[in-house]
Amino acid sequence: MESNGISEQKIITGDSGYILQDVPHLTDYIPDLPTYSNPLQDNPAYSVVKQYFVHVDDSVPQKIVVHKDSPRGIHFRRAGPRQKIYFEPDEVRACIVTCGGLCPGLNTVIREIVYSLYHMYGVTRVLGIEGGYKGFYARNTIPLTPKVVNDIHKRGGTILGTSRGGHDTLKIVHSIQDRGINQVYIIGGDGTQKGASVIFEEIRRRGLKVVVAGIPKTIDNDIPVIDRSFGFDTAVEEAQRAINAAHVEAESVENGIGLVKLMGRYSGFIAMYATLASRDVDCCLIPESPFYLDGKGGLYEYIEKQLKENGHMVIVIAEGAGQELLSESMQQDASGNKLLQDVGLWISQGIKDYFSKQKKMTINLKYIDPTYMIRAVPGNAADNVYCTLLAQSVVHGAMAGYTGFTSGLVNGRQTYIPFYRINEKQHKVVITDRMWARLLSSTNQPSFISNKEVIEDRKEHISGEEKNEETQLLDDENCADVVPENVDDSHP
Repeated sequence: MESNGISEQKIITGDSGYILQDVPHLTDYIPDLPTYSNPLQDNPAYSVVKQYFVHVDDSVPQKIVVHKDSPRGIHFRRAGPRQKIYFEPDEVRACIVTCGGLCPGLNTVIREIVYSLYHMYGVTRVLGIEGGYKGFYARNTIPLTPKVVNDIHKRGGTILGTSRGGHDTLKIVHSIQDRGINQVYIIGGDGTQKGASVIFEEIRRRGLKVVVAGIPKTIDNDIPVIDRSFGFDTAVEEAQRAINAAHVEAESVENGIGLVKLMGRYSGFIAMYATLASRDVDCCLIPESPFYLDGKGGLYEYIEKQLKENGHMVIVIAEGAGQELLSESMQQDASGNKLLQDVGLWISQGIKDYFSKQKKMTINLKYIDPTYMIRAVPGNAADNVYCTLLAQSVVHGAMAGYTGFTSGLVNGRQTYIPFYRINEKQHKVVITDRMWARLLSSTNQPSFISNKEVIEDRKEHISGEEKNEETQLLDDENCADVVPENVDDSHP
């Protein structure tokens, strides 16, 4: 069932307002596919695990904050191994591609996909596509074996290389078909996942027995639905080094200001969590929370107040913050993202000019931009565990015949999420939410917005939720079937 080349969403409903936003399966367009017993049932490593195979009806609720009379709400298919698989190990020819910017944990995901295919399912033909999407038709492939990838998790970056853009759907699918590839693992951010969705639709249109599975990668944590993206924990941890350095510099001199610019093009999660973790930050500026510089209640006034009271100050600013105050850039990168002005340099100069020319006050400002140092490091322990679960989950799903999905953590459980949910919007900090209030309480900074703006923001947030309800997306308070919060799936 398709409309304009786009397959219809798979929605399964049940009692008490239960909604399963299911992922596509190969049998949706290739009927009567043979099934095979999952080799994991004979794997000694899993012989001690009770009920290792996931029940066909297992699902995970999107929202777990409920009222007693709330409908059960939206659910996603639970990730994990199935008793029956749709590929014989000998017939599998898999490929892995990494796209977009670097992120801690990329090599760990690559390693664990290869290890899962080899050691769980006996798949021995795995290719690495070099250089992002364009590598399908413009570059060579790298044979990936456990020996090749054994130590790569200790390195930052990606052994496959990456690039932005280069997405030519027909060329990519032709390459997949010509190479005999039948499992495609795509690691990348929101733009990459949109590209994966288009590839899936073309493969479906051709009726090919090829799985397209995504693993969401964004250091900014701006992908919706999932709890967090891999690499985010590492980014927050590494940001502490820059913030600590800024604090040392600031408190060591008279009227010292330490300014740290962190990643966050449209979403300020890294800046927010790094600020909360540090406790040394006096002001955090993010894209979602507008601010102004001059006048009563402005940033300059707050900086002056902090310097007079404490003698020093630390400011954290996300790269996308305050862009409305700068001249708008019309340039774009290869992925179609608008190139941002360097708000860190701009606001540094603005602060210096304000205090030297208007206040005749000597300040010592140190500006630190650790962007590329942060994203180039290997994943930390928490991210490495998460990458392992993501990789194993996506392999289980592919072998079970699911396709057109992204593997992600929802309320502490590994799930399979249809591409359209991942691609529908960006995940952003809600400045009328409790977490932002916790930050304001920690830094004691002004909100820089009026009560009128708060009310309008809240109305906009509520309006967005109501719109989602109309398309079967329920808000935070309209979902039941409570499950324990923050419980990890030990067995994806």
